[in-house]
Amino acid sequence: MSSLPTAEIRGIVFDLDGTLYVCDRFAAEIQDAAAAYIAALKGITPAEAAQLAAATRLRLVEESGMVQTISAVCRELGGSVQELHRFFETTLRPEAYLVRDERVIGLLERLAKQFSLYIYTNNNRVLTTRIMNYLGLDGMIRGSFVIDDSWRPKPDEGMVHRLLEEIGLAPNEALFVGDRYDVDLRVPEQLGCPVYLSQNLEQLLRLEELLLPCHP
Repeated sequence: MSSLPTAEIRGIVFDLDGTLYVCDRFAAEIQDAAAAYIAALKGITPAEAAQLAAATRLRLVEESGMVQTISAVCRELGGSVQELHRFFETTLRPEAYLVRDERVIGLLERLAKQFSLYIYTNNNRVLTTRIMNYLGLDGMIRGSFVIDDSWRPKPDEGMVHRLLEEIGLAPNEALFVGDRYDVDLRVPEQLGCPVYLSQNLEQLLRLEELLLPCHP
């Protein structure tokens, strides 16, 4: 995306994992934890569970034509999204993998002077809070919308409507930023929100040059 309707944007809604930070090692840890949960659920080994999850995800992608989340795979295999996230809370250690990046902190500080900033993530509140605090990003965020607010993972049209209502912005005033179009951006865009796909640090930092020139 080379341009954004910057004159209309009043708030930015960021995805968290893979957007405000990118860490392949922690992403792999999340997948391993999900496999451990499925293994316990099905009475199989973690390796077998990882294979089952991968096959299930592939089937769901083929059936829907869209990227599938861990939550969707978990539910398809008979698991509970609530139980999966309770397991994540007790097993995942983001602090062992993540590294604070002053460039991202500076970006959010500058954006926060012109826009209201929010988080909308499929992560749970406990881990979201730990990640944001550890990365030094919590002070710029006005509010977070997490999976345990409704237990309806993204993509979910009802949650996007609820989010917009709670932050008091019309669709054209809320920019959604995420790393997975099908999960983070498709529904907001269909509802009339501007969207920005960011899958690495360079793309995230470029957001400043797209937004701030029109907001002196």
